Amino acid sequence: MARVLIIGATGLVGGELLRLLQANRQVTAIVAPTRKPLPPHEKLHNPVGDDLFQLLTGLDQPVDMVFCCLGTTRREAGSDGNFHYVDYTLVVESALTGRRLGAQHCLAVSALGASTRSTFLYNRTKGEMEQALREQGWQRLTLVRPSMLLGRRPTPRLMERIAQPLFNLLPGKWKAIAAKDVAQTMMEQAFSAGSGVKILESNQLRCFHSVTQ
Repeated sequence: MARVLIIGATGLVGGELLRLLQANRQVTAIVAPTRKPLPPHEKLHNPVGDDLFQLLTGLDQPVDMVFCCLGTTRREAGSDGNFHYVDYTLVVESALTGRRLGAQHCLAVSALGASTRSTFLYNRTKGEMEQALREQGWQRLTLVRPSMLLGRRPTPRLMERIAQPLFNLLPGKWKAIAAKDVAQTMMEQAFSAGSGVKILESNQLRCFHSVTQ
């Protein structure tokens, strides 16, 4: 039985993952701080507030694992600083909160092409986030690197809608992937045996999910 912390439960992958966690009999409690209220559920504890960092600071319920599903774009964030705050600072703080509450396994959504040496802000920030999580010394750390995510967002992203037809045609790890497949893979990884750091890119996410059907 497991108690979990999920950050980013209102997002594309996070929303799919939350539904899976609620339906999973192995999950007894879900802590999901958000800026907007989530639909009530018997397993769910949903602190709500504008300051997610403050919500994380106030959490005190023990958890066994933490899922970090936060993510935005430079356009949505409005500035480089705001983007870095969401995709780096809040993700790192979410993981640290999970460790403080007793979690042994951290699972985080990163991105294909994540690298601290990248010249692109998005990929470089994701790489720096991954490095920070590694340095936290997790007993088990799972990083998923999807390509373009497919699914219905509450607020559609214009550039994703334009690029989606192209990404659907790309081969291998570059091919677009459904958010529900990413969420399913994270769930399966959470309840499988393992230790150390594991990185799964889009084509591996898709293959892992198909094998477990």
